[in-house]
Amino acid sequence: MASLFSAEWMERFREAWNAEPALAGALGKIGFDATIGYGFRGEDAPRGILIIERGIAVRAKTFAGEYLDWDLRADTETWTQWLAEPPGMMSLGMAYASSRLQFVAGDYVTMIKEPSMAGPFLKSFSVMARV
Repeated sequence: MASLFSAEWMERFREAWNAEPALAGALGKIGFDATIGYGFRGEDAPRGILIIERGIAVRAKTFAGEYLDWDLRADTETWTQWLAEPPGMMSLGMAYASSRLQFVAGDYVTMIKEPSMAGPFLKSFSVMARV
């Protein structure tokens, strides 16, 4: 099994992302473009990134200094827990409030208040669990 957020893992996440209408399709409807980083709390940079264009993940790779619109970090234990059992909106909110989930870039509060973004954000965790 590829290590979490490695280039191989990110490529499988990209494929799963694009296969999920409630994620790629929903974000495509709002023209969502972003570079999203994923990594671990306490590290200087994320490990992997997805480049999203109109909701579709067009690239997945190891982080190499790109500008990030979103940068999500959690510790290994938290990511492992979420891969085994994807979080719901309440547990994500509690993780954010307690800093178990950190947004190094991006605005969690603004995003979570926007239904067209909140649903796909939540769905991204269940898609991760399929990788």
